[in-house]
Amino acid sequence: MATAEERYMEWLRDAHAMEQQAETMLSSMAGRIQNYPDVRAKIEMHLDQTRSQAAQIERCIERRGGDTSTLKDIAGKVMAFGQGVGGMMMGDEIIKGAMASYAFEQLEVATYRVLIAAADKLGDTETSTTCANILREEEEMARWLLENLGNLTERYLEREETPELEAQT
Repeated sequence: MATAEERYMEWLRDAHAMEQQAETMLSSMAGRIQNYPDVRAKIEMHLDQTRSQAAQIERCIERRGGDTSTLKDIAGKVMAFGQGVGGMMMGDEIIKGAMASYAFEQLEVATYRVLIAAADKLGDTETSTTCANILREEEEMARWLLENLGNLTERYLEREETPELEAQT
């Protein structure tokens, strides 16, 4: 049975690996989007946030005397790469990518809520504050995706029905 501290550190390492996975996914997606400049700009902005988030979580882990899990980080990146390759095979990549991104943002929101509760329980106010700030960024990205899914779908369908326009990315 793990102690609260051990479980907390495991969750922090999981969050770091999750951010590494997100970085790979977002970078891959941003590199392929050509016909939806607003979506690409938002993804690139969130990619910068994601890189910062990974660094912040790494500092929280190190401050508590731990280190990141290289194996988890690599596994996350491999999964993200596979998702990216799979997305390239779909004719509606931009839509599937937006839906997957929204679902992933919800996972991140839940992760940071758990970390805040654990940090508060263990008296780690610095990590709690860090996670609360990251949580706001993740909630904002999830909100943006949700608010823009309908419009993106309409734009995609319009492009798909216009022979001279590329719709996929």
